[in-house]
Amino acid sequence: MGVDGSDGSAGRGVPTGHDADDHEGTISWRELLTETAERMEAAGLPPMEARWIVEEASGAGADEELDGLVTERGMAHHDTMLARRLAGEPLQYVLGRWEFRTLDLMVDKRVLIPRPETEVVAGLALHEAERIAAAGGGGGGTVLVADLGTGSGAIGLSIAAECPEALVWCTDSSVDALAVARANCTGMGRPAGRVTILEGSWFDALPSEMTGAFDVIVSNPPYVDVADELPAGVIGWEPSEALFAPDSGRADLESLVDGAMRWLAPGGVLVLEMAPGQTMAMADRALTAGFVEVCVHLDLAGRERAVVARVPT
Repeated sequence: MGVDGSDGSAGRGVPTGHDADDHEGTISWRELLTETAERMEAAGLPPMEARWIVEEASGAGADEELDGLVTERGMAHHDTMLARRLAGEPLQYVLGRWEFRTLDLMVDKRVLIPRPETEVVAGLALHEAERIAAAGGGGGGTVLVADLGTGSGAIGLSIAAECPEALVWCTDSSVDALAVARANCTGMGRPAGRVTILEGSWFDALPSEMTGAFDVIVSNPPYVDVADELPAGVIGWEPSEALFAPDSGRADLESLVDGAMRWLAPGGVLVLEMAPGQTMAMADRALTAGFVEVCVHLDLAGRERAVVARVPT
């Protein structure tokens, strides 16, 4: 869930500055892009974000399409998005979507924003699923994967999209989050047929007959200490129940480490995202629980971000 986002509080309450029809038919999207970037920079926001907003409002799929004139509807959409961003709302929520690996996910305030560090965690789980599939699969040539606390579905749906042998169970205790995950699953096409979405807390959501059957269990649980301060672009926007956990942020991680062995098949793998300061304690806990080949993995910034542990064969 890494929360290294920028502080979106700068520019809070700044008005957009013109009515939707001020420029309609008289200004190109490229000119509006320049104006938008200047206004965002003046508000203390990254000017590069202006391109996302303008491209979303214009529907432009190529740079040359920005030479067309702004329409009234396009300007209204642009102004609405810009006002939201200037008020501090994260860009991903303003756009209503964000790329994650091969997927273009719907995201809003019901789920965490997909982040690069979680792409790394998804990649670790995918690697394990592909490795098991190449060895013949955990059952009938298929690989059984559980993504616990799926949120938008980013990890589990990525595995389903990129590993044809994977059958994926995506679970969450939040009904709101599961609505987003289901919408994203529906937009996947054929891989959606290999995804099951279930409501429930951690292992309680899984069918009892799946005990000892999963080849990979992966999770990006809440792991922020309630005493930690987070950027303004996170607090007040992203769901707190997906961010914070008791016991210095370790409560859910400990539950997952302690309970995973019962649900994994021999040789199965547990993949967990966590904060850099939690990796050593969770790795030790995994060893105590009976896991072997316990490894700590780094994120793209070189910080300890994930623990991968295997059940003995």
